[in-house]
Amino acid sequence: MKKFLLSSFIIIAFVIYVFSKRATGGNNNSGVVTPRNLATNQSATSPNVSNNQTTNSTYKDGTYTGDTVDAYYGNVQVQAIISGKKITDIQFLNYPQDRQHSADINAQAMPYLKTEAIQAQSANVDIISGATLTSQAFQQSLQSALNQAK
Repeated sequence: MKKFLLSSFIIIAFVIYVFSKRATGGNNNSGVVTPRNLATNQSATSPNVSNNQTTNSTYKDGTYTGDTVDAYYGNVQVQAIISGKKITDIQFLNYPQDRQHSADINAQAMPYLKTEAIQAQSANVDIISGATLTSQAFQQSLQSALNQAK
C-alpha cells in the first residue's frame, strides 16, 4: 500500500511539474528532470540563485572567478571568460571528484551545464538529474562570476 501511494505521489508530482513548466514558458529541455528528483524533494530550479540573473545582457570583457560553493560531495568553482561582451567559455576550477561515482557523474554533467550557460548567456540553467547539487553549485558560482562582470 505504501509503495502504491509513493508511486502515485511521484506521478502526480511529475505531471504537476510538467504543466507548471509549460505554463511558465519553460522551453529549455537540455536538463533532465525525472520523478526521482521530485520524490526526493529536490527542486528543478535552485532556490539559492538570486533572481537578478541577467539573460541576454552584455558583460565587461575579462576573466571572472566565481565563489567556491559547497556541493556536499565537494566544492564547485567556475571561471567565466567574457569576450565581445558575451560569455564565451566557462572553466571548472573545482568540482566533486574525490569519489569515483562523483567524478563519473560530473564528467557527464559539466559539459551540459557549460554549454547551456553559454547558450543562455546566464547562470539560469536547468538542473541535471543525478547531479542536482553540482548543478545548483554551478549556478551559484557562475552567477557570482557574472555579477563581477556587470
